[in-house]
Amino acid sequence: MSKLFMPAETEAHQRIYMAFPSGGYTLGDTEEEAEAARATWANVARAVAGFTPVTMVVDPSAEVDARRHLGDTVDYAIHELDDAWMRDIGPTFVRDEEGTLSAIDWNFNGWGAQSWAAWGKDSKIAAALAQREGVVRVPSTITNEGGGIHVDGEGTILATRSVQLDPGRNPGATEAGIEAEFAQQLGVSKVIWLDRGLTRDNEEFGTRGHVDIVACFAAPGVVLYHDQQNPEHPDFLISREVRERLEASTDAQGRKLQLIGVPAPRILRDAHGWVDYSYINHLVTNGGVIACAFNDENDAEAARILAEAYPGLKVVAVDATELYARGGGIHCITQQVPAR
Repeated sequence: MSKLFMPAETEAHQRIYMAFPSGGYTLGDTEEEAEAARATWANVARAVAGFTPVTMVVDPSAEVDARRHLGDTVDYAIHELDDAWMRDIGPTFVRDEEGTLSAIDWNFNGWGAQSWAAWGKDSKIAAALAQREGVVRVPSTITNEGGGIHVDGEGTILATRSVQLDPGRNPGATEAGIEAEFAQQLGVSKVIWLDRGLTRDNEEFGTRGHVDIVACFAAPGVVLYHDQQNPEHPDFLISREVRERLEASTDAQGRKLQLIGVPAPRILRDAHGWVDYSYINHLVTNGGVIACAFNDENDAEAARILAEAYPGLKVVAVDATELYARGGGIHCITQQVPAR
């Protein structure tokens, strides 16, 4: 196999995969909570489908509910599921030098074998989607998730030490070892290491610090970062650490990074503590940006910043409050297949 590389997420997409919520904490304890989850996933799918075909992976037990919410808006793929975070359970699609797609299987293990997570079924989704797409499944030597990385398509990747060096994922791992695997599987030559993710995401029901709610590339050399501007919130210090680290960094091409702060929503807490609501966790696909909204004073400003960061693309905001109540955002529930 020739050298693999992961295209930037801003490149053309053939398809977006999602997974429909079917049980556990994602559906919640009541039918009202379950319907809120189903409706939110469906709202995101409809927004994405306005730009790119969507295939919804659905557990057999949830097929009736999925079709009730989505009708013929999406294609359906029936597979057993534990959960519905496709960015993490699905494969990362990469190309070789001839343009042939492959699918990296990151050995999903419930975000570091978390006590509350189940992953026996979800760990098989990467292989199932590789087979569905008719591409080679490439096993990784590390455990990772799609939300744990973000590439610029020109050799640079953003990652957090709290995820990649997590003993629950990669016991005994070193930065050098992780960097070697990223170079092999994703074609990157420069890892920009952030220490950790946001506060809520590092608590019991988080991912231990995914980068995709902290920072992302809008273009090569251009990074959007989560800017918590209220010093009352513990993410105020994390935002400062991230900005300082990025300011001190160069990319694989030797460029200093242009940094664009995206203000955090003004809401600071929910019933469970400090929120990690973030506008960074958006999906760029084929002429559109599917952005998180929170019925917050900063929604409009964030949408404006995203529109400027992605010139010529249409920003479509979807209320992501119910997603974040369950542990993630729009980027977390989507996974792109690059155009062939």
